[in-house]
Amino acid sequence: MTTAQDECTDEELKRLAEQAGRDLEDAPALEILQWAVDTFGRQFCVTSSMEDAVVAHLASRVLKGVDVVFLDTGYHFPETIGTRDAVEAVMDVNVITLTPRQSVAEQDAEYGPKLHDRDPDLCCALRKVRPLEEGLKGYRAWATGLRRDESPTRANTPVVGWDEKRRKVKISPIARWTQDDVDAYVTEHGVLTNPLLTDGYASVGCAPCTRRVLEGEDARAGRWAGRAKTECGLHG
Repeated sequence: MTTAQDECTDEELKRLAEQAGRDLEDAPALEILQWAVDTFGRQFCVTSSMEDAVVAHLASRVLKGVDVVFLDTGYHFPETIGTRDAVEAVMDVNVITLTPRQSVAEQDAEYGPKLHDRDPDLCCALRKVRPLEEGLKGYRAWATGLRRDESPTRANTPVVGWDEKRRKVKISPIARWTQDDVDAYVTEHGVLTNPLLTDGYASVGCAPCTRRVLEGEDARAGRWAGRAKTECGLHG
């Protein structure tokens, strides 16, 4: 599928994204995703941490067989890998698994064991940020499951914006949703979710850097607990 955006320059794409962010601010998630598919066709993909499959499910309703990109860092909980495999088996999507250039053992040999404890920013860069940059090269736009209510750092997430670092359009179709909205959608459509979400985890990342959240904490509090770090680098 080719689109009118195939020959757009980065600056034209940036203006397009910013205008769409304004125009679609109050639009339903499906309408935002329909715009993405109409605009970018198969040069659009969904990224998923396999915390749940809500955005992948939404996108599959608009584009059958949509590419769903998953980063296998080598540090995931078994439940996360199981969720990925289940999504691939039962949903009308094309799961693409990205892996870092080095295995965990190779990284340990070069940087020393447990780099995630000593330099989590570098570990995330090696095992998440760089593989995603490579994996997104064939796309002009990508969708995320970011929501404004997850943490203060995500409060201003646009529904459509410009990813300056990767020079791509970034779409967050459920940015305005609350956790109640997510739960309602999961229930209504029987969407797959990571079993850890019912075991005290509000946000699921790599096992060494993720803990259960305590009462009253925001959803991201269990990630890199005790550190100033709040994001892995995929989203700024």
